[in-house]
Amino acid sequence: MLAINGAKAVVQKDGARAVEAFRQSAPGTYNGILMDIQMPEMNGYEATRRIRGMERPDAAVIPIVAMTANAFAEDIQASVDAGMTAHVSKPVDMDVLWKP
Repeated sequence: MLAINGAKAVVQKDGARAVEAFRQSAPGTYNGILMDIQMPEMNGYEATRRIRGMERPDAAVIPIVAMTANAFAEDIQASVDAGMTAHVSKPVDMDVLWKP
């Protein structure tokens, strides 16, 4: 769905690898992160906290969007508490995802 809309995606199989990919990239490499919540090794909340805690200029401002089937108010709040920018429920509505 991302490629159809002209986006390039780099997929990591777990939260620890997502954190490491961000850590090893040059600042500004990524325009945003779509973060699954339930992943092996490290969940999306912890991965987001670690990215936000990095000492680099884009760590605090890169949009990180929670992607999860859990859409209760407490799930949305947990995403916000972890430092995520937004919360999108699965199945993903592309119109919601592409909003500025």
